[in-house]
Amino acid sequence: MNHKKAALLILMRRHSLVLIFLTSLILFNTVEVRGQKPYEGKTILAVFAHPDDESTVAPILAKYTREGAKVHLVIVTDGRYGTNDFHDHIAGETLVATRREEMKCAANQLGAELTHLEYHDQLKADEGYDGHVPHARAIVLELKDIIEMVRPDVLITWGPDGGSTHMDHRLVGASVTQVYLSKQWEKPMSLFYYGTPSESIDDADTKILRGQDMKYLRTKISYSTEDLSRAFDSYKCHYSQIDPKLTKEEFINRRNKNERIIYLRKFEAPSKDSDSLFD
Repeated sequence: MNHKKAALLILMRRHSLVLIFLTSLILFNTVEVRGQKPYEGKTILAVFAHPDDESTVAPILAKYTREGAKVHLVIVTDGRYGTNDFHDHIAGETLVATRREEMKCAANQLGAELTHLEYHDQLKADEGYDGHVPHARAIVLELKDIIEMVRPDVLITWGPDGGSTHMDHRLVGASVTQVYLSKQWEKPMSLFYYGTPSESIDDADTKILRGQDMKYLRTKISYSTEDLSRAFDSYKCHYSQIDPKLTKEEFINRRNKNERIIYLRKFEAPSKDSDSLFD
C-alpha cells in the first residue's frame, strides 16, 4: 500500500511540474506576443493630397501597423492630372479610375484603412475663386468629420513646404492644421508634419523652398528592413506614376541615405498666455 501511495505521489508531482511548465510557456508566449504589439489600441490618421503621397511616410505606416496601431489613410484628391514621362496616360477620368485602384493596392500593402476622397487634382485652381474656394472649404469640413469619426491619437500630414512646394500638398496640410486648431478636442491628439532636413539638400534655393533645420525636426522615427520592403511593395502599386524599371535595390538605396529614418516636426501649442511679442 505504501509503495502505491509513493508511486501516486511521484506521478502527481510529475503532472504538477508539467502543468507548471505549460502554464509558464503560455504566459511567456502571451507576454511575447503583447510585447510585439506595443501600440495596440493606438490610432494614426495620415492625410495627404494625392495617391502616392503616402509613400513619403510609408515605412513608418508599415512599422506602426506591424506594432499593433490602427492606421487610417486619407487621400484627398483624385490624381487626374498625374501624367508623366514614364507612361502615356491621358489626364482625366480614366486616370482617376486607375489611380483609385492603385491607391487601394498601396494601402492594402501597408495594412492601412483607406478613405479616398473625390476632390479634383489641383483643387479646381484653374476655375478661379468660384471654383477653387468652395472646393477648398469643403475639404476642411470633410476632414473635420473624418477626424471626429476616427478619433486618432496622432495626425500626420504635409507641413507648409508641402514636401515639394506643390500647392495641393500645402493646402491639404493647412486644412488639417486648421481643423486641429479649430476647437478643443475631447480626445487629445498630436499633430506631426513630414519634414526634409535642410542638411540633406544640396541646392541653396531648394533648402529654402522645402528644407527644415534639424532643430525643428525633433521626432525621428526609425524603421526596419521589413517595413522598408512593405513600403516598396506599396510604392510599386502606383504603376502609373513610377519608373517601371525601378528595382527594389534602387528604392532601398535611396531610403538608406537617410539611415532609415523619417523626420517629423511636432506642432507645439503655446503653454501660457502672454501680453508681449518679445517673451
